[in-house]
Amino acid sequence: MPTLRQVQYFLTVAELGGFTQAAAALFIAQSALSRQISQLEEELGFLLFERQARGVRLTPAGVLYQERVSSIAHTLAGAAEDGRQLARGEAGVLRLLHSSTIPLAGLMPALDRFAEKCPKARIELDRASSEQQVSEVASGHADMGVIRLPVLHRDARVGFFELAAERLWVAFPENHPSAKQPSTTVASLQNEKFVSAVYRERGGLARVVMDLCLKRGFVPSPARIISPKTSMLALVAAGRGIAIIPERMTALGGHGISFVPLSDEDAKSSCALILPLQPNLLSQSLADILVQEIGPAR
Repeated sequence: MPTLRQVQYFLTVAELGGFTQAAAALFIAQSALSRQISQLEEELGFLLFERQARGVRLTPAGVLYQERVSSIAHTLAGAAEDGRQLARGEAGVLRLLHSSTIPLAGLMPALDRFAEKCPKARIELDRASSEQQVSEVASGHADMGVIRLPVLHRDARVGFFELAAERLWVAFPENHPSAKQPSTTVASLQNEKFVSAVYRERGGLARVVMDLCLKRGFVPSPARIISPKTSMLALVAAGRGIAIIPERMTALGGHGISFVPLSDEDAKSSCALILPLQPNLLSQSLADILVQEIGPAR
């Protein structure tokens, strides 16, 4: 089996047209170069060069061999560069999860900056609940996640970095009596039907909403159809009830919905980044950008 060094020597001789020039370019003795080429020809079973007084010329078999192996050098150089980019955190695949209450539109500015910084990196994006994200990152099936706090079950293999809190809003059907108000309160929602999840045993937004209502002395009454996902907005638009949502979700809009901010001081919700305790360079790079875009918790 020819060695990569022999192939490199052959390509250099073929390109420069002689052993003298090739030996100088390769910084080896001409005799050593000639010996390596002879060994290569013996291994292949055919002559690569016709030796002439003023240099060498490729044989027909040598021309064909050059055509077939010339891509090897480019492949090796490309592989080396790809490896360097991966080691620098500029290339590779980043498996990113996000909660449904953190719309992709709100992450796009950070993802665009990441794409500019790491043009050869690819992101595999998927939605998952906060608890699922913790499990996926802990097991190594995902590189990082953007979750809605709180999470009820944490994992010692996962690090949490809380981001700046955002104001909570109420999504009303557009014909609701409160739809045109400049703001509203949690207490005023006591008699409303909630199309969002209202289980206290859940984490994320459902837990935040439930705790806000319990603090004011009532349990949110579930509508006949509820959803913990962004489809809750479709239920609001259909007049099936109301939902308390983070401000970022108002960007999803929707015909038939009116968004009104909650004026309660504690009507806020926070997200967090979750990463392995030793994140890879791509994950750390995107995490740094997200912190810059959203801001750390205060």
